Amino acid sequence: MSEFAFSLEAQHGAARAGRFTTPHGVVETPAFMAVGTLATVKSLDPDDLHAMGAQMILSNAYHLHLRPGDELIRDFGGLHRFMQWDGPILTDSGGFQVFSLEGLRTVSEEGVEFRSHIDGSTHVFTPESVMRIERNLGADVIMQFDHVIPGQSEESVARDASERSLRWLVRASAEVERLTREEPPRDNSQALFPIVQGGIHASLRREAARAIRAQGDWAGYGIGGLSVGEAKPEMYRILEVVDSELPSDRPRYLMGVGFPEDLVEGVLRGVDLFDCVAPTRMGRNGAAFTNDGRLNIKRAEFRTDKRPLDERCDCTACRRFSRAYIRHLFTSDEILGLRLLSLHNVHFLVHLMRDARAAIRAGTIDAWSREWLARYHSRPVTAA
Repeated sequence: MSEFAFSLEAQHGAARAGRFTTPHGVVETPAFMAVGTLATVKSLDPDDLHAMGAQMILSNAYHLHLRPGDELIRDFGGLHRFMQWDGPILTDSGGFQVFSLEGLRTVSEEGVEFRSHIDGSTHVFTPESVMRIERNLGADVIMQFDHVIPGQSEESVARDASERSLRWLVRASAEVERLTREEPPRDNSQALFPIVQGGIHASLRREAARAIRAQGDWAGYGIGGLSVGEAKPEMYRILEVVDSELPSDRPRYLMGVGFPEDLVEGVLRGVDLFDCVAPTRMGRNGAAFTNDGRLNIKRAEFRTDKRPLDERCDCTACRRFSRAYIRHLFTSDEILGLRLLSLHNVHFLVHLMRDARAAIRAGTIDAWSREWLARYHSRPVTAA
């Protein structure tokens, strides 16, 4: 019997509130997954994540393969034990990272040969080798190795990448079956998510989604190749195309998207799971998400500001500290400033999705999202 299940609790338009069951617990959707690229959500303890209500996190196969090595993590009992996070984990395949190594990688039908960004050593990722890496890491959900292209790529380029991703999915699935047969997982089973590619071309997205559905009965679906340079309206348009092509009884994961307004727009278009490094990366650079828009805490206007980052937020940073104090930490290069903003930003997105879920269940998602987006866009964005 599968350890994975997805049930819808409420739906309004395309927006869905569901429960995604995994071997390490239930994820109430829609949900934001904090990113622990190197087996840590930067500056945050797993206890911080539990305290703010985070239910599922993401790690990265590319980075953990290079450092400290997926076999070392396997010998520690897998990623859950290695990093002391007992909730569900998803590992990305490293496709985005490998294809970002322009000038350091060679793509062929077999896979991608690349040089490490750390020490220049040569590595080869294939659909099969990535499945073995993700098996060693032991996450609940593992992503296929896919061919990632820039968001504005022309149709011929997008078709080539999408069709290669489909062929690689066949090989990845066969390798998972072989591993399951010959080397059964020691602890939890894993669910392989395919990735719908196709750039900003609706016909390619439809073809990819239909081809993936024809290949198997998947526990969930990834939507890749968005938020990689295309305009936001293009991303929203493609999400509407994909929504109508994917089965309603499986979770949809929009990969690498984490700005607050994009999460709300994604929920309205049927997305259940999100991830992004933005909340911690921006926090380390002094930017904070608030319900009134994004602010740059380093600006002089906050030097004597006694208010919290966001008066509607109940995170540790907002309950205890003023904008003036956090600005002082940043201008003094104190490490606590980076931690407080990272904590606040991750908490903000986790709770934004909690609020969206409540609005879907209450049947008020249209009014809630309209009001939230109007308020969020009311503040001019200032550079971090």
